[in-house]
Amino acid sequence: MLKVCVFGGGAIGGYIAGHLARAGQCEVSVVARGKTLDAIRRDGLRVITASEDFTVRVNAVEDTRELGVQDYVFVTLKTHQVDHALDQIRSLMDSHTVVLPPTTGIPYYFFPDRQLPALDPGARQWHAIPPAQVLGCVYWIGAHVVAPGVVSQDGAKAGCPIGELDGRPSERVNRLSELLSASGIPAKVNDNIRAAIWVKFVNSLCWNPVAMLTQGTLGEMRDAAGVVSIVRTMMREADALAAAMGLDVGPDPDKRIALTLSAPHHKMSMLQDLEAGRPLELEPLQRSLDAVRELTDLRTPTLDAVLALARLRENTASNILRIKERELHS
Repeated sequence: MLKVCVFGGGAIGGYIAGHLARAGQCEVSVVARGKTLDAIRRDGLRVITASEDFTVRVNAVEDTRELGVQDYVFVTLKTHQVDHALDQIRSLMDSHTVVLPPTTGIPYYFFPDRQLPALDPGARQWHAIPPAQVLGCVYWIGAHVVAPGVVSQDGAKAGCPIGELDGRPSERVNRLSELLSASGIPAKVNDNIRAAIWVKFVNSLCWNPVAMLTQGTLGEMRDAAGVVSIVRTMMREADALAAAMGLDVGPDPDKRIALTLSAPHHKMSMLQDLEAGRPLELEPLQRSLDAVRELTDLRTPTLDAVLALARLRENTASNILRIKERELHS
């Protein structure tokens, strides 16, 4: 039986691990820590969707050395957490292991003919998880953590297209596609996964900072005059960069906006992190934008303005959190 490890027990990791474990077609493990680890070990992993509510038992560990080599590893950490987890991820791998790293920003393997030091200083990820062992994956799963070990889907639709970086068919991508789809997570094989990764990056780059600034759900942003038009302008600036690099991203911004807004009650992940006092992923998004912009002669004034405001919001939120922590310990 195939061995699948989900490295990270948050909203996306819990959703994937729960579905795979319930299907019973592979041996599933979750790497978690703290209250999440304790809750999964004690109560199992609970997944709530629009149509069902189920709880499954899943092997949960903190130390990956307990698991041994895996066939597939989903890295569902925040982008800024991956570097610190590389040694643990490596202990799950041999030469045949397939890894699916996060794609909130532009991943280290995005350009097959070049490395981008700004995205992967010292090529740490490139050497720890060689691109030849990577499948591209895009998590179109709106979800949030209700409580440790309990995740809830936002909206009725979810899926995660996967694909080989060169677009060619392969046994390993077809096998994983079948495994995920059989578990209830549509996972079509995409022969242009780099374009799909770009679309997800732009979605995060545009919606997350705006959500963080407005503190609105998708529905609230939709209904507020002028907000969606700002997001549309940001997307067009980003897609112009893709076009300048020869990347055909497919659906136009209006179609992508409509898809995102189909989950009106969803809070973007960065807003969830802001409200919970967790570190934000602004820096990986900014670094990704800077890295690809250096490859073109184009400017992105609306993106730059919104990101500047979001960075200030991040700083003020951090200052408020520090003040509250001092007050608690005084």
